[in-house]
Amino acid sequence: MNNIKPASSADLFLVGKVARPHGLKGMLRVKSFAESEAAFLEAETVLFKTVSGEISEHRVTSVTPHKNILLMTLEEINTLEEAEAYRGAEILIPKGALKREAGAFFWHELLGLEVLLETGESLGTVSQILTTGSNDIYVVKKGKNEVYIPAIHEVVKEIDLEKGTIIISPMEGLLDLNAV
Repeated sequence: MNNIKPASSADLFLVGKVARPHGLKGMLRVKSFAESEAAFLEAETVLFKTVSGEISEHRVTSVTPHKNILLMTLEEINTLEEAEAYRGAEILIPKGALKREAGAFFWHELLGLEVLLETGESLGTVSQILTTGSNDIYVVKKGKNEVYIPAIHEVVKEIDLEKGTIIISPMEGLLDLNAV
């Protein structure tokens, strides 16, 4: 285990959390917040922030989907006892280690963006992103009101990080269905 100095949280992405050890050979059961297991493998190293706040760096040797979690093997972690030290640990990746396809956005970039209709009317800001089987849902809040916007091309017309806006063209009835 390589202990390291904590990096600025602005330089790191939270990509998962260790649920508990799996088996006797040091494997970890991981709840992933990343789009795929490739994020863990593409990063040269990942950082683990334990419940006690200690940060260590490890190379991931394998990641395998298993039911609704990932099974992860780390270099230098070979026993149940060694893996137990990571129970509840956050898994972080340096921002520079993540790759994204053209036109894709990280969730942290979308949170707080103002959502506007094509007419310029503000619906509020993205306060949360929910995952579903087919697409993400942007939870847009304005005061006590919430609107759920499906993150699909038919609705989301433009995302401009520099302006801090998302322009949408709601499908017929979408805003009526969302009215509470």
